[in-house]
Amino acid sequence: MSDKDPEKQAGQSQRRSGCPISFSLDIFGDRWTLLILRDLLLHGKRQFRELAGSEEGIATNILSDRLKRLEVSGVLVRERDPNDRRQVIYTTTEKGLGLIPVLLELAAWGAIHDPQTDAPEDFVATYAKDRETVIARTRKKHQR
Repeated sequence: MSDKDPEKQAGQSQRRSGCPISFSLDIFGDRWTLLILRDLLLHGKRQFRELAGSEEGIATNILSDRLKRLEVSGVLVRERDPNDRRQVIYTTTEKGLGLIPVLLELAAWGAIHDPQTDAPEDFVATYAKDRETVIARTRKKHQR
């Protein structure tokens, strides 16, 4: 990557290998990025202040950095809110929507194995019975 490469400017380093898991970890393999995607894709958050208000308490500078990385990676877009041009909203791209099954699988796994989970019990049962419908419904909420 050259110094003019937008991924390098967003803080991403050279790829370690051609491994697809390594590539994914380069984008999502930190403490915060999947939580930001969870909030966008599963909780319907769209504004910076909504994302900053998540219970995990992400620092605003970290949130800003991760949003920029996701934008550079083509996972989300940053645009003016059509209802309030003073505000910015974040929406997932088709590439970002492709992560819905991954997030739902992680949520289901965590809900099953975490004895202190606050995941709704009906989510686990419904997802176990009909993953494809839950994925399709979640995806439909975000399509333009």
